[in-house]
Amino acid sequence: MAQPTIPFPETTSSFLLPGPVGALEVSVDFPEVADARAGYAIVCHPHPLEGGTMHNKVVTMAGRALRELGLTTLRFNFRGVGTSEGTYDNGRGETLDLLAIAQWAQQARPEQALWLAGFSFGAWIALLAARDLRVAQVISIAPPAGRWDFSAVLPPACPWLVIQGEADDIVVPQAVYDWLGKLDANPTLVKMPDTGHFFHRRLMDLRGAIKNGVRRNLPPPLHV
Repeated sequence: MAQPTIPFPETTSSFLLPGPVGALEVSVDFPEVADARAGYAIVCHPHPLEGGTMHNKVVTMAGRALRELGLTTLRFNFRGVGTSEGTYDNGRGETLDLLAIAQWAQQARPEQALWLAGFSFGAWIALLAARDLRVAQVISIAPPAGRWDFSAVLPPACPWLVIQGEADDIVVPQAVYDWLGKLDANPTLVKMPDTGHFFHRRLMDLRGAIKNGVRRNLPPPLHV
C-alpha cells in the first residue's frame, strides 16, 4: 500500500488534510504513552448549520474518554466549518469528508483498529460511513433518528454503543428507541435519565458511560 501524502503525526497537532472538495481541518490527540493501544477513534461533530464544530463540548469529552482508554483521537471540521473548505451538503458531502479522513488514517496506520464516534448529526454521518469502512467499534451519542433520513443506515458489523439522554429536547428519545427496535441488531444502549441533548451538567456521566460501554472491546496495548 502506498504511503499517504501527509504522514500521521507523532504528537498532538492540528493540520489541514486534503478532502473531497478542499482542505479539511483535523486535530489529532494522543493518549498517555503508557496507556496507548493499537487503535484510533474519529469523533464527528454535530450539525454544521447549528453551531456544530470539532470543539463542541460533547465531542471533546468523548475524545477525552477515549484517550483515557488509550486510543488516539481525531476530530475534524466538516466542509464549511472552521478552516475546512467547501459548503454544507446535507450529509452526503459530510459522509465523504469522514470517509476521506478515515481512509487516510487507515492507510497511515493499517495495523490499528478504527473506531467511529459521533454526536447528533455526527452520529448519523458516522453510521453512514461505517457501511464502507473496516470499523472495530461505533459509538452513537444522541443519534438523530426522526430528524434525519435513517433509511440508508445499516447496523454496523461491529460492537455498537448508543447513548441517549432521556430528557433530550432536540432528538425524541422514543424515536431513537423505536428505530433501534426495528433493526436486526443488538447494540449496547445506555439511557441517561434527566439528561438533555447537550449533556449539560452530565458530561462526566457521559465520559463514564463511554468508558464503561466500550472497555471490553479495546484493542491490545501498544506497549506491553
